Amino acid sequence: MRLVHLDLKGAAPRVSYLEQLFPLLSQLGANGILVEYEDMFPFEGELETLKSPYAYSEEDVERIQQLAELNRLLRRVPVPAQFILKHEKYQHLREVERFPNSFNPHAPGTLPLLKSVLAQVMEKHRRSAWIHIGADEVFHLGEGMDSKNWMSRNEGDLGTMYLNHVKEVASFLGARPRRRRALMWDDMLRKIGAGALRESGIAEHVSPVVWFYAPDFDFIAKYAESGFETVWFASTFKGTTGPAQAWTPLSYHLKNHLSWLKVVEAMPRFPSLRLQGIVLTGWQRYDHYSVLCELLPVGIPSLAVCLQTLVNGERRRRAPALPGAAGIPRERACVCLDGSVFVYLRVGVFGCFSMCISVL
Repeated sequence: MRLVHLDLKGAAPRVSYLEQLFPLLSQLGANGILVEYEDMFPFEGELETLKSPYAYSEEDVERIQQLAELNRLLRRVPVPAQFILKHEKYQHLREVERFPNSFNPHAPGTLPLLKSVLAQVMEKHRRSAWIHIGADEVFHLGEGMDSKNWMSRNEGDLGTMYLNHVKEVASFLGARPRRRRALMWDDMLRKIGAGALRESGIAEHVSPVVWFYAPDFDFIAKYAESGFETVWFASTFKGTTGPAQAWTPLSYHLKNHLSWLKVVEAMPRFPSLRLQGIVLTGWQRYDHYSVLCELLPVGIPSLAVCLQTLVNGERRRRAPALPGAAGIPRERACVCLDGSVFVYLRVGVFGCFSMCISVL
Protein backbone atom coordinates (compact mmCIF):
# COMPACT_ATOMS: atom_id res chain seq x y z
CA MET A 1 0.00 0.00 0.00
CA ARG A 2 1.06 3.58 -0.66
CA LEU A 3 -0.36 6.00 1.91
CA VAL A 4 -0.08 9.78 1.57
CA HIS A 5 0.38 11.53 4.91
CA LEU A 6 -1.71 14.67 5.39
CA ASP A 7 -0.28 16.69 8.26
CA LEU A 8 -2.92 19.16 9.44
CA LYS A 9 -0.99 20.95 12.18
CA GLY A 10 -0.86 24.29 10.39
CA ALA A 11 -2.36 25.54 7.11
CA ALA A 12 -4.78 22.64 6.94
CA PRO A 13 -6.51 22.48 3.53
CA ARG A 14 -10.19 23.13 3.10
CA VAL A 15 -12.37 20.16 2.24
CA SER A 16 -13.00 21.75 -1.17
CA TYR A 17 -9.25 21.50 -1.82
CA LEU A 18 -9.24 17.82 -0.84
CA GLU A 19 -12.09 17.25 -3.29
CA GLN A 20 -9.65 18.12 -6.06
CA LEU A 21 -6.56 16.59 -4.46
CA PHE A 22 -7.84 13.08 -3.73
CA PRO A 23 -8.55 12.16 -7.38
CA LEU A 24 -5.01 13.24 -8.25
CA LEU A 25 -3.54 11.11 -5.45
CA SER A 26 -5.43 8.09 -6.72
CA GLN A 27 -4.34 8.72 -10.31
CA LEU A 28 -0.71 9.04 -9.24
CA GLY A 29 -0.77 5.68 -7.49
CA ALA A 30 -1.78 6.30 -3.86
CA ASN A 31 -4.28 3.87 -2.36
CA GLY A 32 -4.57 5.28 1.14
CA ILE A 33 -4.20 8.37 3.31
CA LEU A 34 -2.81 8.91 6.81
CA VAL A 35 -4.59 11.93 8.27
CA GLU A 36 -2.84 13.62 11.19
CA TYR A 37 -5.59 15.86 12.58
CA GLU A 38 -4.02 17.23 15.77
CA ASP A 39 -6.25 20.18 16.81
CA MET A 40 -8.22 20.11 13.53
CA PHE A 41 -10.32 17.23 14.86
CA PRO A 42 -13.80 18.19 16.17
CA PHE A 43 -13.34 17.05 19.75
CA GLU A 44 -16.42 17.16 21.99
CA GLY A 45 -17.37 17.33 25.65
CA GLU A 46 -14.46 17.38 28.10
CA LEU A 47 -12.03 17.35 25.15
CA GLU A 48 -13.52 20.34 23.33
CA THR A 49 -10.69 22.55 24.57
CA LEU A 50 -8.30 20.58 22.35
CA LYS A 51 -9.79 21.68 19.04
CA SER A 52 -8.69 24.71 17.07
CA PRO A 53 -11.17 27.51 16.32
CA TYR A 54 -10.65 26.48 12.69
CA ALA A 55 -11.17 22.74 13.28
CA TYR A 56 -13.07 20.62 10.82
CA SER A 57 -16.70 19.96 11.64
CA GLU A 58 -18.13 16.48 12.06
CA GLU A 59 -19.61 16.88 8.58
CA ASP A 60 -16.17 17.76 7.23
CA VAL A 61 -14.62 14.63 8.76
CA GLU A 62 -17.35 12.48 7.26
CA ARG A 63 -16.93 14.17 3.88
CA ILE A 64 -13.15 13.52 3.95
CA GLN A 65 -13.85 9.84 4.53
CA GLN A 66 -16.41 9.76 1.73
CA LEU A 67 -13.91 11.40 -0.64
CA ALA A 68 -11.29 8.85 0.34
CA GLU A 69 -13.66 5.98 -0.35
CA LEU A 70 -14.81 7.51 -3.63
CA ASN A 71 -11.20 7.64 -4.78
CA ARG A 72 -10.30 4.22 -3.37
CA LEU A 73 -8.09 5.65 -0.65
CA LEU A 74 -8.12 3.72 2.64
CA ARG A 75 -7.80 5.76 5.84
CA ARG A 76 -5.37 5.63 8.75
CA VAL A 77 -5.46 8.15 11.61
CA PRO A 78 -2.48 9.20 13.83
CA VAL A 79 -2.92 10.67 17.31
CA PRO A 80 0.08 12.81 18.51
CA ALA A 81 0.48 14.42 21.94
CA GLN A 82 1.95 17.93 21.81
CA PHE A 83 -1.29 19.66 20.96
CA ILE A 84 -2.83 18.11 24.09
CA LEU A 85 -0.17 18.90 26.65
CA LYS A 86 0.12 22.55 25.62
CA HIS A 87 -3.20 23.25 27.35
CA GLU A 88 -3.10 24.36 30.96
CA LYS A 89 -5.84 21.86 31.75
CA TYR A 90 -3.47 18.97 30.99
CA GLN A 91 -0.09 20.37 31.98
CA HIS A 92 -0.06 18.22 35.11
CA LEU A 93 0.25 15.18 32.85
CA ARG A 94 3.59 16.24 31.37
CA GLU A 95 6.63 14.11 32.07
CA VAL A 96 8.68 17.29 32.56
CA GLU A 97 6.76 20.43 33.46
CA ARG A 98 8.63 22.67 31.01
CA PHE A 99 8.10 20.49 27.94
CA PRO A 100 4.77 19.48 26.33
CA ASN A 101 6.11 16.66 24.16
CA SER A 102 5.94 13.71 26.58
CA PHE A 103 3.20 12.28 28.78
CA ASN A 104 3.97 11.11 32.29
CA PRO A 105 3.00 7.43 31.91
CA HIS A 106 2.55 7.10 35.69
CA ALA A 107 0.15 10.02 36.23
CA PRO A 108 -3.34 8.73 37.12
CA GLY A 109 -5.00 10.86 34.42
CA THR A 110 -2.76 9.97 31.47
CA LEU A 111 -4.32 6.73 30.29
CA PRO A 112 -7.93 7.85 30.81
CA LEU A 113 -7.24 10.98 28.75
CA LEU A 114 -5.56 9.04 25.93
CA LYS A 115 -8.40 6.55 25.88
CA SER A 116 -10.94 9.37 25.65
CA VAL A 117 -9.05 10.93 22.74
CA LEU A 118 -8.79 7.59 20.95
CA ALA A 119 -12.44 6.77 21.61
CA GLN A 120 -13.63 10.00 19.95
CA VAL A 121 -11.32 9.53 16.97
CA MET A 122 -12.43 5.92 16.50
CA GLU A 123 -16.10 6.84 16.85
CA LYS A 124 -15.82 9.17 13.86
CA HIS A 125 -13.68 6.73 11.87
CA ARG A 126 -15.59 3.50 12.25
CA ARG A 127 -14.55 2.33 8.80
CA SER A 128 -10.82 2.68 9.51
CA ALA A 129 -9.11 -0.54 10.55
CA TRP A 130 -5.87 1.12 11.71
CA ILE A 131 -5.06 3.88 14.20
CA HIS A 132 -1.58 5.39 14.37
CA ILE A 133 -0.70 6.11 18.01
CA GLY A 134 2.45 8.11 17.30
CA ALA A 135 4.70 7.26 20.30
CA ASP A 136 7.71 8.96 18.69
CA GLU A 137 10.30 11.48 19.88
CA VAL A 138 9.55 11.05 23.57
CA PHE A 139 12.66 13.05 24.33
CA HIS A 140 12.16 13.58 28.06
CA LEU A 141 10.78 10.21 29.09
CA GLY A 142 12.50 9.10 32.27
CA GLU A 143 13.32 12.60 33.49
CA GLY A 144 10.21 13.12 35.64
CA MET A 145 10.25 12.19 39.31
CA ASP A 146 7.56 9.49 38.90
CA SER A 147 9.60 7.84 36.17
CA LYS A 148 12.84 8.11 38.13
CA ASN A 149 11.18 6.41 41.09
CA TRP A 150 9.84 3.66 38.81
CA MET A 151 13.26 3.08 37.26
CA SER A 152 14.96 2.96 40.65
CA ARG A 153 12.67 0.02 41.47
CA ASN A 154 13.16 -1.64 38.07
CA GLU A 155 16.91 -1.49 37.44
CA GLY A 156 16.68 1.70 35.40
CA ASP A 157 14.91 -0.02 32.54
CA LEU A 158 13.60 2.92 30.48
CA GLY A 159 12.77 0.66 27.53
CA THR A 160 10.44 -1.52 29.58
CA MET A 161 8.68 1.52 31.00
CA TYR A 162 8.12 2.86 27.49
CA LEU A 163 6.90 -0.49 26.11
CA ASN A 164 4.50 -1.02 29.03
CA HIS A 165 2.83 2.31 28.31
CA VAL A 166 2.59 1.66 24.55
CA LYS A 167 1.06 -1.77 25.19
CA GLU A 168 -1.58 -0.24 27.48
CA VAL A 169 -2.63 2.21 24.77
CA ALA A 170 -2.52 -0.33 21.96
CA SER A 171 -4.45 -2.88 24.02
CA PHE A 172 -7.27 -0.37 24.37
CA LEU A 173 -7.62 -0.30 20.58
CA GLY A 174 -7.71 -4.08 20.39
CA ALA A 175 -10.28 -4.38 23.17
CA ARG A 176 -12.91 -2.17 21.51
CA PRO A 177 -16.00 -3.80 19.94
CA ARG A 178 -14.49 -3.17 16.52
CA ARG A 179 -10.85 -4.05 17.00
CA ARG A 180 -8.26 -1.71 15.50
CA ARG A 181 -4.64 -2.47 14.84
CA ALA A 182 -2.16 0.11 16.15
CA LEU A 183 0.64 1.60 14.12
CA MET A 184 3.51 3.51 15.73
CA TRP A 185 6.62 5.39 14.61
CA ASP A 186 9.67 3.26 15.29
CA ASP A 187 12.34 5.75 16.44
CA MET A 188 11.98 4.89 20.16
CA LEU A 189 12.04 1.16 19.39
CA ARG A 190 15.49 1.55 17.81
CA LYS A 191 16.92 2.31 21.26
CA ILE A 192 15.68 -1.03 22.66
CA GLY A 193 17.39 -4.34 21.96
CA ALA A 194 15.77 -7.04 19.85
CA GLY A 195 15.68 -9.43 22.81
CA ALA A 196 13.88 -6.94 25.04
CA LEU A 197 11.37 -6.17 22.29
CA ARG A 198 10.69 -9.86 21.76
CA GLU A 199 10.27 -10.59 25.48
CA SER A 200 7.92 -7.62 25.95
CA GLY A 201 5.34 -9.01 23.53
CA ILE A 202 4.96 -5.59 21.89
CA ALA A 203 4.78 -7.24 18.47
CA GLU A 204 1.35 -8.64 19.36
CA HIS A 205 -0.05 -5.13 19.75
CA VAL A 206 1.53 -2.82 17.17
CA SER A 207 3.13 -2.65 13.75
CA PRO A 208 6.18 -0.36 13.54
CA VAL A 209 6.36 2.35 10.90
CA VAL A 210 10.05 2.68 10.08
CA TRP A 211 10.74 6.32 9.27
CA PHE A 212 14.06 7.53 7.98
CA TYR A 213 14.66 10.42 5.62
CA ALA A 214 18.34 10.26 4.66
CA PRO A 215 19.21 8.60 1.33
CA ASP A 216 20.93 5.50 2.81
CA PHE A 217 19.95 3.21 5.68
CA ASP A 218 19.51 -0.42 6.64
CA PHE A 219 18.13 -1.53 10.01
CA ILE A 220 15.17 -3.73 9.10
CA ALA A 221 16.68 -6.99 10.38
CA LYS A 222 16.17 -5.97 14.00
CA TYR A 223 12.39 -5.97 13.65
CA ALA A 224 12.39 -9.42 12.09
CA GLU A 225 14.42 -10.66 15.07
CA SER A 226 12.07 -8.92 17.52
CA GLY A 227 9.01 -10.96 16.59
CA PHE A 228 7.12 -8.41 14.52
CA GLU A 229 5.09 -10.00 11.75
CA THR A 230 4.30 -6.82 9.85
CA VAL A 231 6.14 -3.57 9.19
CA TRP A 232 5.49 -0.29 7.40
CA PHE A 233 8.03 2.08 5.89
CA ALA A 234 7.85 5.89 5.91
CA SER A 235 9.48 8.02 3.24
CA THR A 236 9.13 11.77 2.73
CA PHE A 237 7.88 13.98 -0.07
CA LYS A 238 8.18 17.29 1.82
CA GLY A 239 8.78 18.88 5.19
CA THR A 240 12.09 17.28 6.19
CA THR A 241 14.83 19.50 4.72
CA GLY A 242 14.50 22.51 7.01
CA PRO A 243 12.02 23.85 9.57
CA ALA A 244 11.47 27.03 7.53
CA GLN A 245 11.88 25.49 4.08
CA ALA A 246 9.85 27.36 1.43
CA TRP A 247 10.34 25.06 -1.56
CA THR A 248 10.71 21.30 -1.91
CA PRO A 249 14.03 19.92 -3.23
CA LEU A 250 12.92 17.15 -5.59
CA SER A 251 16.32 15.45 -5.82
CA TYR A 252 16.51 14.87 -2.06
CA HIS A 253 13.08 13.28 -1.85
CA LEU A 254 13.57 11.24 -5.02
CA LYS A 255 16.79 9.75 -3.58
CA ASN A 256 14.93 8.85 -0.40
CA HIS A 257 12.36 6.87 -2.37
CA LEU A 258 14.98 5.19 -4.55
CA SER A 259 16.69 4.06 -1.34
CA TRP A 260 13.43 2.69 0.02
CA LEU A 261 12.90 0.75 -3.22
CA LYS A 262 16.20 -1.03 -2.54
CA VAL A 263 15.01 -1.92 0.95
CA VAL A 264 11.72 -3.23 -0.48
CA GLU A 265 13.66 -5.38 -2.95
CA ALA A 266 15.67 -6.83 -0.04
CA MET A 267 12.60 -7.80 2.02
CA PRO A 268 12.65 -11.47 0.84
CA ARG A 269 15.71 -11.80 3.09
CA PHE A 270 13.28 -11.52 6.03
CA PRO A 271 10.53 -14.08 5.30
CA SER A 272 9.01 -13.71 8.78
CA LEU A 273 8.43 -9.98 8.30
CA ARG A 274 5.66 -8.84 5.94
CA LEU A 275 5.82 -5.38 4.43
CA GLN A 276 2.34 -3.87 4.49
CA GLY A 277 3.01 -0.55 2.81
CA ILE A 278 4.85 2.74 2.73
CA VAL A 279 3.72 6.10 4.10
CA LEU A 280 4.83 9.14 2.11
CA THR A 281 5.10 11.74 4.87
CA GLY A 282 4.58 15.44 4.16
CA TRP A 283 5.11 17.51 7.29
CA GLN A 284 3.66 21.01 7.66
CA ARG A 285 5.76 21.80 10.75
CA TYR A 286 8.60 20.05 12.53
CA ASP A 287 6.48 20.13 15.67
CA HIS A 288 3.37 21.84 16.98
CA TYR A 289 5.28 25.01 17.93
CA SER A 290 7.49 25.38 14.86
CA VAL A 291 7.01 27.75 11.96
CA LEU A 292 5.50 26.35 8.79
CA CYS A 293 7.76 24.66 6.28
CA GLU A 294 6.63 23.91 2.70
CA LEU A 295 2.87 24.00 2.36
CA LEU A 296 1.02 21.13 0.74
CA PRO A 297 0.51 22.81 -2.69
CA VAL A 298 4.25 23.49 -2.94
CA GLY A 299 4.95 19.81 -2.28
CA ILE A 300 2.58 18.42 -4.93
CA PRO A 301 5.26 18.12 -7.68
CA SER A 302 7.51 16.22 -5.27
CA LEU A 303 4.61 14.01 -4.23
CA ALA A 304 3.88 13.22 -7.88
CA VAL A 305 7.51 12.27 -8.55
CA CYS A 306 7.74 10.16 -5.39
CA LEU A 307 4.47 8.28 -5.96
CA GLN A 308 5.35 7.53 -9.56
CA THR A 309 8.79 6.34 -8.46
CA LEU A 310 7.19 3.86 -6.06
CA VAL A 311 4.70 2.72 -8.69
CA ASN A 312 7.08 2.38 -11.63
CA GLY A 313 10.48 1.83 -10.08
CA GLU A 314 13.71 3.63 -10.86
CA ARG A 315 13.59 3.41 -14.66
CA ARG A 316 10.99 3.25 -17.41
CA ARG A 317 11.44 2.39 -21.09
CA ARG A 318 8.92 4.93 -22.32
CA ALA A 319 7.54 8.25 -21.22
CA PRO A 320 4.77 7.82 -18.65
CA ALA A 321 1.21 8.89 -19.39
CA LEU A 322 0.38 11.88 -17.26
CA PRO A 323 -2.28 11.27 -14.62
CA GLY A 324 -5.60 12.94 -15.26
CA ALA A 325 -8.34 13.97 -12.88
CA ALA A 326 -11.46 16.06 -13.04
CA GLY A 327 -10.48 19.69 -13.56
CA ILE A 328 -6.77 18.84 -13.89
CA PRO A 329 -5.97 18.82 -17.63
CA ARG A 330 -2.65 17.93 -19.20
CA GLU A 331 -1.10 21.08 -20.63
CA ARG A 332 2.33 20.31 -22.03
CA ALA A 333 4.97 17.59 -22.04
CA CYS A 334 8.24 17.24 -23.94
CA VAL A 335 11.21 14.88 -23.88
CA CYS A 336 14.42 16.57 -22.72
CA LEU A 337 17.90 15.89 -24.09
CA ASP A 338 18.79 13.74 -21.07
CA GLY A 339 15.84 11.45 -21.78
CA SER A 340 13.62 12.73 -19.01
CA VAL A 341 10.13 14.06 -19.51
CA PHE A 342 9.61 17.70 -18.63
CA VAL A 343 6.02 18.22 -17.59
CA TYR A 344 4.20 21.52 -17.20
CA LEU A 345 0.81 21.33 -15.56
CA ARG A 346 -1.84 23.95 -14.94
CA VAL A 347 -3.78 22.45 -12.07
CA GLY A 348 -6.38 24.88 -10.78
CA VAL A 349 -6.20 25.18 -7.01
CA PHE A 350 -2.71 23.68 -7.00
CA GLY A 351 -1.28 26.57 -9.05
CA CYS A 352 1.19 25.83 -11.85
CA PHE A 353 4.23 23.62 -11.58
CA SER A 354 6.74 21.75 -13.67
CA MET A 355 8.66 18.59 -12.98
CA CYS A 356 11.12 16.23 -14.64
CA ILE A 357 10.47 12.49 -14.54
CA SER A 358 13.38 10.23 -15.50
CA VAL A 359 12.49 7.64 -18.13
CA LEU A 360 15.95 6.22 -18.86
